[in-house]
Amino acid sequence: MHNSGVVDLELVELDGFTLDRHKVQSVVNGSAKVSIPEENRLRVQASRHRIEKQIHDGKIVYGVNTGFGKLSDIEIQEEDISKLQLNLLRADAVGVGDPFPIPVVRSMMTLRANALAKGFSGIREETLQLLVDMINKGVHPIVPCKGSVGASGDLAPLSHIAIVLVGEGKAEYKGEVLQGNEALKRAGLKAVSLEAKEGLALINGTQAMSGVGVLALNEAERVGLAADMAACLTMEALHGVISAFDSELLAVRPHPELELVASRIRNWLKGSKRITRQGEVRIQDAYSIRCIPQVHGASWQTFHYVEERLKVEMNSATDNPIVLESGEIISGGHFHGQPIALSMDFLKVAAAEWANISERRTERLVNPQLSGLSPFLAPDPGLECGLMVAQYAAASLVSENKVLAHPASVDSIPTSANQEDHVSMGTIGSRQAREIIHNSARVIAIEMICASQAIYLEKAENQMAQATRDYLEKVRKICPPLESDRAISDQMEELAQFILREDVLK
Repeated sequence: MHNSGVVDLELVELDGFTLDRHKVQSVVNGSAKVSIPEENRLRVQASRHRIEKQIHDGKIVYGVNTGFGKLSDIEIQEEDISKLQLNLLRADAVGVGDPFPIPVVRSMMTLRANALAKGFSGIREETLQLLVDMINKGVHPIVPCKGSVGASGDLAPLSHIAIVLVGEGKAEYKGEVLQGNEALKRAGLKAVSLEAKEGLALINGTQAMSGVGVLALNEAERVGLAADMAACLTMEALHGVISAFDSELLAVRPHPELELVASRIRNWLKGSKRITRQGEVRIQDAYSIRCIPQVHGASWQTFHYVEERLKVEMNSATDNPIVLESGEIISGGHFHGQPIALSMDFLKVAAAEWANISERRTERLVNPQLSGLSPFLAPDPGLECGLMVAQYAAASLVSENKVLAHPASVDSIPTSANQEDHVSMGTIGSRQAREIIHNSARVIAIEMICASQAIYLEKAENQMAQATRDYLEKVRKICPPLESDRAISDQMEELAQFILREDVLK
């Protein structure tokens, strides 16, 4: 994932205000490096000075010279302040399950560095710089994906990142999993010894749920566009009625995303000889075709809402306590993941709906009583099953999505002896959102394959619109039409992965 730097890379400045999902993606992909602007370095230095002044003045500050959570009433002696921070990382690096993929880890690291660069966390400049250097040199901590309750920060996953900065834990470097100190050494980096508040500053935030969420949102955009294109291919196959996409009709219910979807579909179907108007073949289509603007459009509304929330979150200081510019250090609740937890649960439902309606269009394609085509789109039905069980796979994925779409954020289990008595479970929601999005890509891939097969049986390629015909070629390059039964599982998955990484609009 990491570009070694032979070519000039884009530079993303982590200023704590302007990071967006596209910049994060460029860092994740290795096409950009990150840097801390000089103004932010001064803010970080000033924040650090405020921490040191509080210690010098003998003030009691949570997480600086106290214990954590329920142990916050226990005062820590000055000679033990550094040990406190190291103990925190060791105690909190208790994640379980499979490791997050490297792109997710890079996303988490980038978001955490951006939050620290705002200058409200009290971290030393050299500690922040090591995190930046790890991103740029491709030192990727091994971070188990489970174990965060999404409040008090994403403590477990962020601790697995932070502990590599002190030379412990494990990290991937150039394809090899190494002990933390060895990974740093091979990259030409040196571990740091943490001082007051630095361990807490590194792990007290929402960057696991947000890091997964940003990548999920980028993939959701591509899945949503693919859903719109899949609908076009199905309309080409089934002589869809374009009248329901009329701009004047949609203007009487002026949700912008309805017209966004309809205009996209009108444009992609322009010039098609397969598409019909009201009354030419039938008066109206079934809901899964006729209501595409309303259903897809509602999912796009959700997408835009989640994008707004993530943009705010990725440019927020999310630790506790916050070191204010006034010099005050105040304990609050910015680590609580509820804004992102609710957003991710909302995204889960929106992405699941793209799959729900897609599977219903697939059913219309394979069911001869609904399509008028060969049963299950088999060239020789009876002897051949065609795409019968491909629809089963879509149904299975849609059903799985319904289970995953149950909101994680409505659950809460108290932690830290009831000091932390309401938590967000936002990281669970983010992981589920990405899984639903990947499942939805598979469902949409199945619809595309079925539409492609229907068009093949109808010999309708030359009657299609230019845009849909061009995309059909991409589908068929991965999964050619069935001339007889064959195993297409690998091709279904390959097309789904193509959807997840390639923008339809390109």
